[in-house]
Amino acid sequence: MAKKSATGPSGLIVVDKPAGMTSHDVVSKMRWIAGTRKVGHAGTLDPMATGVLILGVNKATKLLTWVVGETKTYTTVMRLGLSTVTDDAEGDITEVASAAAVDAITEDMIAEQVAKLTGAIEQVPSSVSAIKVNGVRSYARVRSGEDVQLDARPITVHGFEVHSVNPQTVQVERVLQTDEDGVATSTEMVTANVLDVAATVTCSAGTYIRALARDLGAALGVGAHLTQLRRTAIGEISVEDAYSLDALIAGREAEQAVPLLPIEEAARRLFTERLLTATEATDLSNGRRISPGPASTEHTPVSSPNHQQAGSKGGHDKPTTAGISAAFAPDGTLVALIENTRWKREDVASPILVFESGKTFEENPA
Repeated sequence: MAKKSATGPSGLIVVDKPAGMTSHDVVSKMRWIAGTRKVGHAGTLDPMATGVLILGVNKATKLLTWVVGETKTYTTVMRLGLSTVTDDAEGDITEVASAAAVDAITEDMIAEQVAKLTGAIEQVPSSVSAIKVNGVRSYARVRSGEDVQLDARPITVHGFEVHSVNPQTVQVERVLQTDEDGVATSTEMVTANVLDVAATVTCSAGTYIRALARDLGAALGVGAHLTQLRRTAIGEISVEDAYSLDALIAGREAEQAVPLLPIEEAARRLFTERLLTATEATDLSNGRRISPGPASTEHTPVSSPNHQQAGSKGGHDKPTTAGISAAFAPDGTLVALIENTRWKREDVASPILVFESGKTFEENPA
């Protein structure tokens, strides 16, 4: 069977990922919905997580490199008192803190440790992650019984706000022994006192909320894991801008157009816009540098086409878009992303990503 080419409109769409699906599952559904194989996503969500998943369709997949670097916001529940192999509720429980240790924790103690986990910090990612160790995914090594130790990475937790701390008594199954493949061979039922900490976290790309929960529990001496995780925003893109997957599937079955944010509009909202002359557009289309424009330092947030722009969250950086402009031909075509640079001792604007290659543009299109 011939490979299906990337045809049809290009753009971004925000999906509210349901629990129980991988991010790739959502991409697979969107390929059917959009009628193209060329679909990608910006920022993986674990199967248990829900919320904002930004997808790129056709040429707009090229924009995802910049979207993925945006600040993320999550609502979460971290359960103090229980540790799991995955640092979330999907993994086997391996450690249960004593009731006395959990009962001794106060809200002030939690606030003190939360403050230490806020700002620029070093974080060791969860070992059950997609990070590769000598070419093999870390989660695959853990599931095969290896004790994986990953290196710490710099992250920034812009905000870590605790909303409530709720004590609970729960019955859980603790794993006592596993075989060489990491499968539980001996377990026991135990009663555990826990504290459910509901919080909102705003953080840099690359932050593992599971690891944040793990580290909070470790600092308090009782262990912890995630029981709930919902991504509510990527940059200024809010869950309020998202479509449910069921609604998109229903639209496809009714032969409705996919409600994409067109690639041109997405680029305008991600980057500063530069209007080109026909000569400049032709030069960029053919890989040539052009004269520099004003320095680009800001961008307007992306939003879905049928929603109002999300309100400003504030306090987060935009490391992937500062200095980059979206360059448009006189006819409104998105030609390239460009960046002001030095070349042969001259200031120039260089193409870093070309969307329309090998074209000649007219100054005043009919």
